[in-house]
Amino acid sequence: MTWQQTVEQTVTGLGYDLVDLERSAGGLLRVTIDMPWDPAQPQEQFVTVEDCEKITRQLQYLLEVENVDYKRLEVGSPGIDRPLRHENDFIRFAGQVIDITLKAPIGSAGGAVAANRKKFRGTLERPDSGEGWQIVWSDAPERKPGARISKKAKEIPVQVLGFTLDEIREARLAPLVSFKGRSAKPAGDEQV
Repeated sequence: MTWQQTVEQTVTGLGYDLVDLERSAGGLLRVTIDMPWDPAQPQEQFVTVEDCEKITRQLQYLLEVENVDYKRLEVGSPGIDRPLRHENDFIRFAGQVIDITLKAPIGSAGGAVAANRKKFRGTLERPDSGEGWQIVWSDAPERKPGARISKKAKEIPVQVLGFTLDEIREARLAPLVSFKGRSAKPAGDEQV
């Protein structure tokens, strides 16, 4: 059993999912963990600092026993740009906006998608056939609130790209953040 398999077994044995295991130059060993996903559990659970400390302590002992050479161990949560690697990740985040990079370009010359395009951002969906996955997007620029729409503006079509997991080089949740602050209270929430 390799040390990577031992790390995965330790993380899953403590009740977490191993999202990523990365070893980089300079002796950094980065372990990314997440809470297990249960489709029956509507409330999403998040990784805490205490969870990371717990995994760090266990892995320090394990890596010493396995005689793995590293200078620094970093354990963290996947963050807002979480990588998607397994079928279960895609099922979990269906309906979310994701970024994918394909292994090979998929467009066709003269089509709506450039022939050499590999990167796409869109909403992850399961096609009606139930086979594979698809992302749906529009290349229309985002309109500013209150902006008037020209009568001459052309409607930009919605595009759909079907893919299988083996065609993907990398897939991540799109890091969409709003810096607008708190949203307005819905009507009817006023206090009397």
